[in-house]
Amino acid sequence: MSTRAATCPRGLEGPRGVSMMGLVNLHDWIDELCDVLDIEAEVDEGLVLDLTKVVADNVARPAAPITAYLLGFAAGLEDANPEGVERLAARAQALAEGWDRPPGLPDPVDVDDDVPDDSTVDHTDDEFDD
Repeated sequence: MSTRAATCPRGLEGPRGVSMMGLVNLHDWIDELCDVLDIEAEVDEGLVLDLTKVVADNVARPAAPITAYLLGFAAGLEDANPEGVERLAARAQALAEGWDRPPGLPDPVDVDDDVPDDSTVDHTDDEFDD
C-alpha cells in the first residue's frame, strides 16, 4: 500500500488502497446523481454549501444536510428557477443567522478544544506538505 493511501482518512480509499482524496469532481457527482435519481436539476452548489455552513455554525451540524434537503424540497414544490432558489436560501440563511441557541449550549466555533498556544514558538524553518 502506498504511503498516501495509508494516511488517507477512513472511507476515502478506493480500490486496492488507491487514495480518492481530491479525485472527486463535484460537477461530475451532481450530473451522475441527477442521472441516478432520474431528475433534471440546475444546482448552485456554492449557494447550497454556503447555506449549510451557516446552518452548521449557527444551529447544529446535523441541521445542515436537513436544511439542504428541505431547500430542494421547497424549490421543487414552487418549481423555482435559480432566482427563486436564491430567495428560498436567503430566507433559510436569515433564520439560521438569527437562531438562538438554548442557554448554556456552547457555540461550536468557540468550543475550547485544548489547542496548545504556540504563539511564542518560532516556525520559520518548519516544513509543510502541500
